[in-house]
Amino acid sequence: MVSDEILRTHLQELRRGTVVVASLVALRRPDYGYALLQRLTDHGFPVDANTLYPLLRRLEDQGLLTSEWNTEESRPRKFYRTSAEGDSLLDRLLADLSAVQTSVTGLIEGVDR
Repeated sequence: MVSDEILRTHLQELRRGTVVVASLVALRRPDYGYALLQRLTDHGFPVDANTLYPLLRRLEDQGLLTSEWNTEESRPRKFYRTSAEGDSLLDRLLADLSAVQTSVTGLIEGVDR
């Protein structure tokens, strides 16, 4: 039987790449960091804030997200949105994710047990 620790490690590895895809999809509609954390968690992508905020900064540095500050509320918040370049990358990532899913399904269906 696989230990909980081994399972947790492999689930973390599996989700690490999909968090980028999920973030780019979610941020097609502008949102701020904490709300994005909640949305991702609500949709099955639990992410720690210490992981998400550096990811958002990295995606912004890569030109995949844009951001702007909303200072109209009592507390200023930085809103992020997927850029045109981010949308283009997302299309390619989603196509690859679909291809991977098709390949895994083919392996599963072709396995003799």
